[in-house]
Amino acid sequence: MLIVFLVFLILMFLGVPVGFSILIGGMMFFFQHSDTLFTTIVQLPVTQTQNVNLIAVPLFIFAGNLMNVSGITERLIKLAMALAGHLRGGLAQGSVVLSLLMGGVSGSANADAAMEARVLGPDMLKQGYPRGYTACLLSFTSVVTAIIPPGVSMVMFGTVGNISVGQLFTAGITVGLLLAVLYMALVAITARKFKPLYDKRRSIREILSITKESIWAIFFPVILIIGLRFGLFTPSEVGAFACVYAFLIGVFIYKEITIEKLLKTLETSVMDIGAIMFLISMSAVFGYGIPIEKLPQKATLLIGSLTSNPYIVMTLIIIFLSVVGMFMEGSILIILSTPILLPLTLSYGIDPIAFGLIVCTVVTMSNMTPPMGIAMFTVCSILKCPFEDYVKASIPFVLIILIAAALITIFPEIATVLVRVLY
Repeated sequence: MLIVFLVFLILMFLGVPVGFSILIGGMMFFFQHSDTLFTTIVQLPVTQTQNVNLIAVPLFIFAGNLMNVSGITERLIKLAMALAGHLRGGLAQGSVVLSLLMGGVSGSANADAAMEARVLGPDMLKQGYPRGYTACLLSFTSVVTAIIPPGVSMVMFGTVGNISVGQLFTAGITVGLLLAVLYMALVAITARKFKPLYDKRRSIREILSITKESIWAIFFPVILIIGLRFGLFTPSEVGAFACVYAFLIGVFIYKEITIEKLLKTLETSVMDIGAIMFLISMSAVFGYGIPIEKLPQKATLLIGSLTSNPYIVMTLIIIFLSVVGMFMEGSILIILSTPILLPLTLSYGIDPIAFGLIVCTVVTMSNMTPPMGIAMFTVCSILKCPFEDYVKASIPFVLIILIAAALITIFPEIATVLVRVLY
């Protein structure tokens, strides 16, 4: 497998598209082992996509795109500003609250970062927020969006690791709230000199009135988790429900989805789904040799020879994911690392749900870190932010993610408290 990884990294370095780098790297295993059938290379990508739970991935992507054009986003922006606009650094605080609310709508960190950069970015710059700080805030807080259910990264981790997607979604609520609180605390410290949007706190009546407009988006994660918990939906069925739910809201309640918007959403969704499913299917070839070479067992023995302390093991894993995530797309890192790291952590008695949330949180951060962060490039492009300014301003935002991961490692109950109540 060493040659497999080396070929993959070399191809990535040379700029070969990720999906083809994964495929060609995985094929090296078959060239090394002449006793394996080459027809397996053709069969593996097909069988990888036959997993029923994976149907949830394209369905949630389509549902998120539908919700973004249904009018829900504009109403959530109004609610976020009503809740946080009276605080110091009101726009910055509002962006954190908006990311929290958008979790039930989008589930995509990249989509949320791009949307907030276009909507909130210009106003923040007008108020005097530094360009690098604005870009970092709008990109890193979108991690919250990806962790609040339904997050695609959790579907992928649950599918690859054979972990309950419903339990991961439930755990994502408390972890998402933890991240939001930590980022709001950071904003309260770093943006105190910036004036609030409003002179006084909005009244309860005003907040309830604005909440009423957004209630369909706010209730969606609740409906999702209740449906999974009580067996009304499987993970794939809840994805289909999400699409119907978003369509009905956009057409009959907010009346903002037109034929033109629907066709554009379908086009965007096909592009997004095609890219992700291609990567997932190619990863089957890459990961074929992992159980044959017994990499999880070897990794367990190697780390076991270094330490028996589960906290040190988790620290090493978090550092590994943070560094590798700088050079590898998040979904690929989840697909390739989960079969190796999950058995390792289980052997140390680490809760798989808490571990899954740590992986999804740290790996999602890779979208915001140089040199290959997609959200980073998107936000910097929209705001015309120099790369150097972004990197300098990103340090405290990266620390927040690492602090959250450390807290979940030390206190796994943060992730599992709702799971234990509902399951």
